[in-house]
Amino acid sequence: MTARIYQPAKTAMSSGTAKSRDWVLEFAADAPRRIDPLMGWTSSSDTQSQVRLRFSSKAEALEYAEENGIDAIVTEPKARRANIRPGGYGENFATRRRGAWTH
Repeated sequence: MTARIYQPAKTAMSSGTAKSRDWVLEFAADAPRRIDPLMGWTSSSDTQSQVRLRFSSKAEALEYAEENGIDAIVTEPKARRANIRPGGYGENFATRRRGAWTH
């Protein structure tokens, strides 16, 4: 059984970083996906590919994998730099603005 341990990136739908601090252990698919002839749904006989375990640290995820005999591949996250604008959102409504506000 092979698994991947990684720290997920933030979602594209929000600017927050919720659920991106935990480490995830996700099993690799052992069986290929196939299309159901009646409904057209994609399915697989591999139930392990549905399992995603969350851990608060990389060490906990590695320890769990070792205890249960799981071959784990660790993917290190890329460091993000902060996206902080000088003045921020409140600068749009500043009372000390000299020129006309254009958008």
